[in-house]
Amino acid sequence: MASVTDQLPERASSASAEAVPRAVPWTAIVWFGALLILGSLPILKHLVEQWATDEDVNHGFLVPLVAAWIAWGRRERILALKLEPAWWGLGVMAWGMAQSYLGWIGAELFLQRSSFLILLVGVLLTMGGVALVRELAFPLLLLPFMIPIPAVIYNALTFPLQLFASRVAEWSLDLLGYPVLRDGNILELASQKLSVAEACSGIRSLLSLTFLSIVYAYFFDTRVWMRWVLFVATVPIAIIANAGRVTITGILSEINPELAHGFFHELEGWVIFVIAFILLLGLHAAIRAGLGLRHGGTPSQETPGV
Repeated sequence: MASVTDQLPERASSASAEAVPRAVPWTAIVWFGALLILGSLPILKHLVEQWATDEDVNHGFLVPLVAAWIAWGRRERILALKLEPAWWGLGVMAWGMAQSYLGWIGAELFLQRSSFLILLVGVLLTMGGVALVRELAFPLLLLPFMIPIPAVIYNALTFPLQLFASRVAEWSLDLLGYPVLRDGNILELASQKLSVAEACSGIRSLLSLTFLSIVYAYFFDTRVWMRWVLFVATVPIAIIANAGRVTITGILSEINPELAHGFFHELEGWVIFVIAFILLLGLHAAIRAGLGLRHGGTPSQETPGV
């Protein structure tokens, strides 16, 4: 018995030593981060310039900041991981470099920009292994929102959205008593013609609202199925809200043609975006209230998501 009891303090001390969290490895983070950024500097520089000049991707400035904030909030869990560097992460990095080269040869911006994310995953695998990448999965999955979608996909989405918005606006204006004729994405009103251009297709609010809904659901609801519901709901909400914006623009243009252009038109877009987000919050609240009624006024006890 004496030998067993003598071993207990040693086991306790070793267990407590393992429980002590590691310090943040700032040297490795700064070193590998600097190499990654410097190696992709031309790609990142052009990407930031597009964030600043293209209103469709203005939200790109927020994406890496939000992802970094979420990753920093998980630092205690990350530091408690048993990190096992995966050397096959070097192969992932080689893939990223090859994709960047192919994108440069073919002048394909999306290939070049997405190669940065592949390189980032490769660095994380090499530094900490699969466990580290798994813990950072959610902030990593947010990062593609900072990259503009390929032009071929963008063009395939915008025109149908333009037609839908113009059709809804035509129906709504006619219902409200405003004479209107539609030719494709052109609305001919009594005072002027309104063109539902690419900027009014709703793709901008759709991308921004989708990113915002994912972040909102992450912080305010732990149920995986609810997060998916809010994610899917952003598509019809954003499309319908944009159609409403086109309708309101038509009404305002009949009051004063100047209200359909310039500052007032941009302000209208921001107001509609805020309304769309409020609709998303309202949907979330309605579902939660419905679940509360279904369970006799008590919150549903469901297994939270990760």
